Formats: sequence, structure tokens, C-alpha cells
Amino acid sequence: MLERIRKQVHFINGITVSGGEATLQLPFIIELFKAIKSSADLAHLSCMIDSNGYTSESGWQQVMPYLDGAMIDLKSWQEHTHRYITGRDNHRVFGSLKLLAEQNKLYEIRLLYIPKISDIDTEVNAIAGYLTRLPASVRVKLNAFQHHGVTGEARQWETCSEEQMLELATRLTERGVANLVLPNVYL
Repeated sequence: MLERIRKQVHFINGITVSGGEATLQLPFIIELFKAIKSSADLAHLSCMIDSNGYTSESGWQQVMPYLDGAMIDLKSWQEHTHRYITGRDNHRVFGSLKLLAEQNKLYEIRLLYIPKISDIDTEVNAIAGYLTRLPASVRVKLNAFQHHGVTGEARQWETCSEEQMLELATRLTERGVANLVLPNVYL
């Protein structure tokens, strides 16, 4: 990997490891980021992780010395809705968000809006309250659910339109949420 990165080093300013779920390969990520940060010719590169936030606190603590930032998905506010969407509760996600924010390593929180399924729109007051307590530098990215890459029951879920995203963005902005990023493409 380092050889590949070195071939591109003049064209990039960082490395982001994503997946599936990137942190399932945490030992590899730690080794890679440690090697980047200890190499004179690569140390200037940022090292980021794109994650669902389900990594344990000890996992985050292991990678923290080499991590510049993380982008974490929050698929639902309420635990039961999160469990319905993902098959898991969201306690670890909130734990990851808290830890990363405290360590100034939370780069972006991503909110997935699935019309009539997720509770991002119905819990907008609680979500906005939470987001406004995060460091001002944290980006809030709104993700519009689409069918690409989904299987099973999710293929029947309604997709999210640009109008729905704009309405959600307005509602969050009215409640003091800043640093919003909206999708560029709706397919």
C-alpha cells in the first residue's frame, strides 16, 4: 500500500479508509496509518476513517494516535429505529461520536434520511440539539437514501428526493445546525 501511495503522493493530500465497514480491518488500518505518519515523505498526508461508528472505545483508542479524523454514520436517532434499519442498537455509535468529538477527531457526522423509515425528520429537534453541541468544525452531511447497493426489504423503501433533503436542511438550519453538506446527486 505504501508503494501505491508514494506513486500518487503528489496528487493527494490524504488517505481515507472506507468499506463496507473499514474498522473491521483495524489492525491493518493502525499499521498503515502508523507507517504513513512515521514516513518523512508521507507524514503530511491526513489519515481518515469512514465508519458506521460501531467500533469499540478500545478500538478507537488504538488508532487515535495516527488518526486525523473520522466520518461517522448516524442512521437513526431512536434505538428501535436504528435496530430496524441496521440490526443493531446505536449505543456504540453515540459512544464513538462522543469519544471522537472529545479528542477533536470527529470530522463529519452523516445523517441518513429514509422517508417513512428513519426518524431523522421526526426527531429533528433532538437531533439538532445534539448536533449544535458538537464542535463547530464538525461537518453534518445529509445523505439521501437511494436504492443503489441495497438488498432485501430495503429495495422496497421509498427513496429520498432533493426536495425532502432541502426541507430537512432548512429545518435543521432553523434550529441552529451549521456546517451542513447536502448530496450532489439524487439517483
